[in-house]
Amino acid sequence: MIEAMADTLDSSSSAPQIPDPTSFVPVTAADVERRRLKLWLGITAVALIVGLAVWFIYRRTTDPVLARQAFDAGARLIKNNRYEQAILNFDRAIELQSDFSDAYLLRARAKVATYRSDTAIPDFNFVIAARPSDAGPLTERAFTYLDLKQWDKTIEDTSKAIALNPKLARAYNARGTAYRMKGDLSSSLADFGQAVRFDPSLDNYFQRASTYQLLSRHKEAIADFDEAIVIAPDQPHLFFARAKSKMAIGDGASAKQDIQIGRRMDGW
Repeated sequence: MIEAMADTLDSSSSAPQIPDPTSFVPVTAADVERRRLKLWLGITAVALIVGLAVWFIYRRTTDPVLARQAFDAGARLIKNNRYEQAILNFDRAIELQSDFSDAYLLRARAKVATYRSDTAIPDFNFVIAARPSDAGPLTERAFTYLDLKQWDKTIEDTSKAIALNPKLARAYNARGTAYRMKGDLSSSLADFGQAVRFDPSLDNYFQRASTYQLLSRHKEAIADFDEAIVIAPDQPHLFFARAKSKMAIGDGASAKQDIQIGRRMDGW
């Protein structure tokens, strides 16, 4: 009976299950190191993203303030005719805020003032692109082209400016000068007429008078020189110019008087 029970126990009990050694892969030190590296890289990436976000927010907050400070300093320097230093400040303002159109505009003016008109054109281009409905920058670029003796570009810019603002005397003045340089005296006279109409200033009267002289319309030239002399009675060139037209119409005595006045002013 005991043997029967032993047989029963042997058959009902089972041996412990031993894992198949071929299905078990031990964790090595290299595996642990790789996991640590991945974890470190993940943490570093998150830290970099957060850091960049903080830096970007900081720059967005502080750069416009610093750009404005540099711009204001440049504007003060321009008022004191310190153009080179002003340009450096505008460079800084643009570096901090690349879309700062006022900085481009004042930098362009400073470049023109230092006889670097060709380098001012790209700055004017930026401002004009940023302010397509503003006739002012177009007119300033037109005068810069005038300085560079690029008559057609002057006429193109001033025509666009006048389309935006039909009462812009400075644009008529620049275009009238460009037409005169191209030999189109009738168009020049028409533009100077508009310039005088909207701004009866010394230069506009003088430019129209000079155009009348070229057309041999001396009585009209004298009338404009008269107006110019009322505005600026201490300018000798106005008296010399008027004397030329007086001579042309045979008024020699009055012409000599103008010449004498002009000479006295010049210290002859």
